[in-house]
Amino acid sequence: MSDYTPPLDDIRFVLDEILDLAALAKMPAFEHADPELVHGALAEAGRFAAEVIAPLNQIGDRHHSRRNADGSVTTPPGFVPAYAQYVDAGWGSVPFPAEYGGGGFPWLVATAIGEMMASANTAFALGPTLTQGAIDLLLAHANEQQRETYLTKMVTGEWTGTMNLTEADAGSDLGAVRTKAVPDGETWRITGQKTFITHGEHDLTRNIIHLVLARVPDAPPGTRGISCFIVPKVLLTANGELGQRNKISCLSIEDKLGIHASPTCVLEFDSAEGYLIGELNQGMRYMFTMMNNARLAVGVQGLALAERAYQQALAYAQQRQQGRAPGAPAGVSSPIIDHPDVRRMLLTQKASIEALRSLAYLVAESMDLADHHPDQLVRDSRRELVELLIPVTKAWGTDLGVELSSLALQVHGGAGYIEETGAAQHFRDARIAPIYEGTNGIQAIDLVARKLPMRDGAAVADFITQVAALDSHLESAGTDLSLIRINLAAATSVLREATDHLVAADGLDRLAGAVPYLRLFGIVTGGWLMARQSLAATRGLAAGSADADFLRAKLITAHFYCEQLLPQASGLLAAATAGAGDLMAMSPDQF
Repeated sequence: MSDYTPPLDDIRFVLDEILDLAALAKMPAFEHADPELVHGALAEAGRFAAEVIAPLNQIGDRHHSRRNADGSVTTPPGFVPAYAQYVDAGWGSVPFPAEYGGGGFPWLVATAIGEMMASANTAFALGPTLTQGAIDLLLAHANEQQRETYLTKMVTGEWTGTMNLTEADAGSDLGAVRTKAVPDGETWRITGQKTFITHGEHDLTRNIIHLVLARVPDAPPGTRGISCFIVPKVLLTANGELGQRNKISCLSIEDKLGIHASPTCVLEFDSAEGYLIGELNQGMRYMFTMMNNARLAVGVQGLALAERAYQQALAYAQQRQQGRAPGAPAGVSSPIIDHPDVRRMLLTQKASIEALRSLAYLVAESMDLADHHPDQLVRDSRRELVELLIPVTKAWGTDLGVELSSLALQVHGGAGYIEETGAAQHFRDARIAPIYEGTNGIQAIDLVARKLPMRDGAAVADFITQVAALDSHLESAGTDLSLIRINLAAATSVLREATDHLVAADGLDRLAGAVPYLRLFGIVTGGWLMARQSLAATRGLAAGSADADFLRAKLITAHFYCEQLLPQASGLLAAATAGAGDLMAMSPDQF
């Protein structure tokens, strides 16, 4: 497996040229986060990811996390000291309030750090990612005593957090959850089993704060009757010290296709002591508070694995000699990067990654603006943009993570199929991301059933208008961007047609077109952002930037995306608008 190199120049380009980190830093909440400080912090985070976390990636894949006979879990060699260094460096605390030990930086900065950590070692990064989601929920809905008790140690990373949602018979249908919570004085007794609990048991920290969905007696059926509880692995004494072990057991660890170092646990709660968060029967609403951040993080995981796989494929293509490339002297064996089809695969990866990074970072910036911008209209507009783009970022991003890591394996040829090279690990690790935090089919349903109807369709119409408005900027930039302009205009028209059709469609026809529509939406949004990249690169070159070679490469990838990948959107129109007729025509026994 090749070394990981943090793509700091690419990240900086998005933060400074596609988005506006400098403007974000002018808001009162982020005045300390000036761009120079942020880029210095990102460089240090990248160094940490490359030097401390990345070397453990293949080790973790081979050794796995192991459940011991007593139910404890041992993580792979090197994980415990690496996690201690992660905590000491304070990387997990970056976006959280200073009153709980956080750095108070924008979520945009945390997203960039999260990308690099997940690229370096996705299985390692999952624990901190889940902890951040738990922190979000507690910040929003826990009472002050609960926040004072748990948040500081979770923000610093001294304790980790989990989300205990699903059960064996429930899957994505959380309305089927059967875990019970029975009152016991001022506390509750939690009984039931939870499955697929990421980092549900481990040896990285002395305590794990489980957030658990459960039903109280006489709760309404379905999701309306779910409450949320804090259930610590280790109970605290009256003075806040760690006391006795709570009645929680790790029954098993799943034997998975990938992310082997991440302990995915089946947990049993046997009348465990828990504490109600907020009000009864509001657990699903509380969980959705952190769902946007969680789904963004999973989309970033797709980006991160695509980046890591691309870096390895590029390194291999540059040094692997095979065949004679067109124009090479007779008898010469060329590096495979000189072959056009290998170039096509590498450029597809590079351009798609750049589009996806811009999308994920745009969503993170919009979260910051939605929470902190002084203008209410801007806050509302950005909050709506987040709601619209979250399912696209999660689903399109994780689909690309799988597709691009598979393409990276293809660049290796037969060597990619051999575990020794490490290329297969990225593909295996990426495959779970389209499944968890709501399968990508669920994300597509969310997009067409909940997001398209926002403001009676005006929210998505306004977004498409924003995309179309870039046309005048491309026109004024000159003929060099004319093909980008033509292709973006055509794709925007396709997105508008598909959107108008689905907004008017009935429920079943809308659901039938959901997945192809989401992909169409993602491809076009990526094209819009790559067109913005082309404008930024053009401005930089016109200004005589010292990074001219870097900017020319940005122009090339923008052209490649908009001329060779963006036209795929038109091919999805028929599937997005076909309706449910063919899908529902066969009886189940005809399949």
